[in-house]
Amino acid sequence: MKSFSRAWNSSKKRRKQRKFRYNAPLHIRKKFVASHLSRELRKKYAARSIGLRKGDKVKVMRGKFRDHQGEVMDISLAKGKVQVAGVEMTKKEGSKVPVLIDPSNLLIIEMVLEDKKRQQALERKMKHE
Repeated sequence: MKSFSRAWNSSKKRRKQRKFRYNAPLHIRKKFVASHLSRELRKKYAARSIGLRKGDKVKVMRGKFRDHQGEVMDISLAKGKVQVAGVEMTKKEGSKVPVLIDPSNLLIIEMVLEDKKRQQALERKMKHE
């Protein structure tokens, strides 16, 4: 049986959509880890969303840690989740554990623009407007 096919993404069936996401290779999973931009950044770059990068400053929009702002510490492409600084739970024994957050529940406030590929991606998006 095939382990992955781009044809699954064209299907409307939930089963195939889940199969696409679960079996996707890392270069495709990178596209799943993207968040919306704040209003100011949206106007400046003429883009609605962009892929997350380590070092971006984000705001949590949903869940227990709503309105918390922090820096992206780590991105797990395998899990499709993001670790934000200061977003952690205290275990029963007292140790603190980072909470992984879905990128769709984050809002990018400040971006790291040191990456040339990211700058090129923003320029491409600005050209289409």
